[in-house]
Formats: sequence, structure tokens, C-alpha cells
Amino acid sequence: MQPDENTGHPRRWAILGVLVISLLVVVLDNTILNVALRILADPVRGLGATQGELEWSINSYTLVFAGLLFTFGVLGDRYGRKRFLLVGLAVFGLGSLLSAYAQDPGQLIAARALMGVGGAAIMPVTLSIISNVFDPRERPRAIGMWAGAVGLAVAIGPILGGLLLEHFWWGSVFLINVPVTVAGLVAVALLVPESRDPRPGRIDLPGVVLSVAGLVALTYGIIDGGEHGFGRPVVWISLVGGVLLLTAFVLHERRTPFPALDVRLFRVAAFAAPTAVVGLVWFASMGVMFFSAFYLQLVRGYSPLMTGLLFLPFAVAQLVFAPRSAAMVARYGARAVCAAGLGLVALAMAGFVLLDEQTPIWLFSVIFFLQGAGMANIMPPATESIMSALPREKAGVGSAVSNTVRQVAGALGVAVVGSVLAGIYRAEIAPATADLPVAVRDAAGASISGAYGVADGLGPAGAAVTAAADTAFVSAMHVAAVVSAAAAVLGVVAALRWIPGRRSAPAPAGDQELVDVS
Repeated sequence: MQPDENTGHPRRWAILGVLVISLLVVVLDNTILNVALRILADPVRGLGATQGELEWSINSYTLVFAGLLFTFGVLGDRYGRKRFLLVGLAVFGLGSLLSAYAQDPGQLIAARALMGVGGAAIMPVTLSIISNVFDPRERPRAIGMWAGAVGLAVAIGPILGGLLLEHFWWGSVFLINVPVTVAGLVAVALLVPESRDPRPGRIDLPGVVLSVAGLVALTYGIIDGGEHGFGRPVVWISLVGGVLLLTAFVLHERRTPFPALDVRLFRVAAFAAPTAVVGLVWFASMGVMFFSAFYLQLVRGYSPLMTGLLFLPFAVAQLVFAPRSAAMVARYGARAVCAAGLGLVALAMAGFVLLDEQTPIWLFSVIFFLQGAGMANIMPPATESIMSALPREKAGVGSAVSNTVRQVAGALGVAVVGSVLAGIYRAEIAPATADLPVAVRDAAGASISGAYGVADGLGPAGAAVTAAADTAFVSAMHVAAVVSAAAAVLGVVAALRWIPGRRSAPAPAGDQELVDVS
């Protein structure tokens, strides 16, 4: 074989387009939901969901998604990645349909969990297929586009959600997924080749059960503690139980010959450091995304569509910087690019401290542009570092680890930042609502949505309640932003300390041939 011969699939760029569309619908769903949270909290226009139920409507998806990624990555490697992509799209579409017509928050949470099952089948095989159909020399560029699609979906979700909510009911933000998944099914069937790992691993059912149970218990404790206080025994039972289950999961993974997550990989700095960086940036970013929608729609009074448009600078930054990240890494090295990107994210998170009820709104857009620019220069080099640490036929493992860490970190970011927000808000608004009737005081103290919900029935006193709620929310948002900024700063330290610098040459193709069984 000549050195300049391209070993990639002849239809690799068309295949990449199909995979990006499949990926977009999965990632976009979480961000499109952020704009709908305010309406879902409304008992008339939505489902009357509490803040805890809103957090669970996000996290039921992400936790199921994260818990099944490893297993579905292995199953895709064993039984065919194209096959699992088709199954995942079908299940995701069904879950979207059920979410659109949910009658109460419990039904929505359950339907979102089903969507998580579909997403877990889609996400790992997209990156595995990319690693198999692209030549190693083109793979960084392809992964950069893949990662750019993730960031783009994070940004365009609120815009699309706002547009839908301006003209249709809240279920439209889920119903929009159905035609996209149908189109994806057709395109995958026609274009994507089948491939599988010639030496797939076994399924680690105990590991899956321990990981999902531990994550759910830990997240429940964080969310419930933030919503109702950490003084109740059930909260600490859940928190301690979650930690014990996750500890048992790690011990089990170290001993089983076919682990769902090979924890020994985390001894390798080139693998562990970018994985940690991915987790920290998503912890910081998803927490901020959660409270930003409430800040814009309630404190500042913007419509869902305007809220979505105010996220547009994030999308612009992704479009501008993500495609150029591979060139930046080639010139400066992954360590410098990741550290600089995390520094921008930390600066953006800290910028939320400058926002209040009267701040010029252009400052919010500047903050989100910085955040988008930072994330655009983190995800591609970090993902490429993770994937390059493994041979091509084990791409499913790297994909599953990367995406699991991102989803778990995002879920914990929503839970932790949401709990900090709820706790500070409750303490700040208490003096202003002390003289109100018990039912009104409890609703106003539960969340800013609750305060706005009861204000209309209080007559002239309602304006004072909403003003107090705005002030309390902004104070809570400042503390929550500091928590997110601290996570990003930890990422800077990890990147500078452990992520490798420049590579002199790409990893050899070696035995990384595509196993085509179409």
C-alpha cells in the first residue's frame, strides 16, 4: 500500500452527513427542552411541573442514556453498528411521540427515559462508524465536524424550541423529532455500511445495573435535597446509597474480565485527562443552560423565541471555531488548545455574576459567544485524544466513555447547579414571603416559576412577590455560576497537567481495517 493511499470508505462524507443528522436530533432534544421549561412549569399552558420534576425531565433522559451507552456500544460492536443505529432512531422517535402527548410530569419523565434508551443506541455507533469509514489522516477533521454538530445542536435547540413554542403547544418541541428520525432511518438504510468488531466483548449486566442504580440514587439525593432541603434522612440515604453503589460498580469493573467500563483505562493520562476535561466542561455548561432559560423568560421577560435567539452567539461561535480546532491542535497541541478553551468557558461562567435584572442584554450574548468559542476548542481535540488512545476496532469503547462522561457530568451539572440555585433562592426569598398564606408562601419559595404562578392571584401584592423572586433568583444564579466556573477552572488545571502536547505523527492504521459485512 502506498503511503498516500486513502483507506477510507468511498461514501465516507455522505455517511458523515447522515451520522451528523442522527446525532443532531439526539443532542438537540435536551437543549430544545430548556426553552420549554418555563411553559412546562405553568399549570395552564403546560403540566404544572415543579423545579425538581423539570430537572428530572432532563435527567431521566441523560441518566438512562449514560447508563446504557457502554452496553449498547458493545452490542453495536457485536451485532452491527448500522443495525443499532436503526433501532435507536426508531425507539427515539417513539419516545418523542409519547413525550409530546404526555398528560402529567410523571408521564413526561417516563417517555424521556425511553428517549434515553434510543439515544444510547444512536450516540456510540455514530462515532464508531466515523472511526471505521475514515482514514486516520482524515479522522480528526471528521471528528471535528462531529463535535461541532454537538455544539451546534446545543445552540440551535433553544432557537428551534422558541420558534415552535411561539406557534404551537409545548409538545411540538418533541414532535419535531419524529419526521427527522423517519428521514434518518431511510438515509441510514441506504447509505451507511454495516460494520462490527471482530472480537467484541461480553455484556456486563451487573455493571449496568450498579451504574444506573448508583447514578439515579445520587442524582435523586442532589435534586431532592436542593428542592426540599438536605435535613431529611431520605436525602442522605439516597446520597450515601448512590456513592456506595457507584463504589461497588468500580470494584466490580476492576475484577470482571469483560467490564462495561474498563476503569484501568483511567490510569493512562492520555485517555483519562481529556475524559475528565469533557466531563468538567459539560458539568459547567449544562448547569448554566438550565438556569439561563428562567433568567431570560422570567427575570427579563423575553418570549421563548427571543430566548432562543439570545443563544444564537453560542451557535455562531461553534460554527466559526469548531471546524478550525484541528488546525489549532496541529499548530499548538491539544494541551494548549483545550486549556485555552476551558479558560474561555470559565470566563464566561464567571461573567454571569455581572448579570442582574437591568443589565444590557448584549452582555448575555457576549458571555454565550465566549462559552461557545471555548467549547468549540475543547470537544474536538479532547474527543480525538480519547479515540486515538484506542485501536480503531475498539472505537465503541472510546465513544461510550466519552459520551457517558459527558452525559453523566451534564446530568450532575443540572442536579448540582439546580440544587444550589434552589437552596439559595429559597433562603433569599423567605423574608419577602413570610407574611403570605402558607400555600402561597410555599409555592413562591419553591421556585421562581412558582412565584410568578401565584403572583397573579395576589392583586397589588403580586408585583412585590415577583420583584422579590427576581432578586432572589439573580442572587442564586450568581452563586450557581461560580460553581460552574470553578468546575471549568479545574478543567484548565487537568488539561495543563495531563493532556499531551503536540503529536509528531498520526497513529498508524495497523490492524484498524473496516470489517464490512453489508
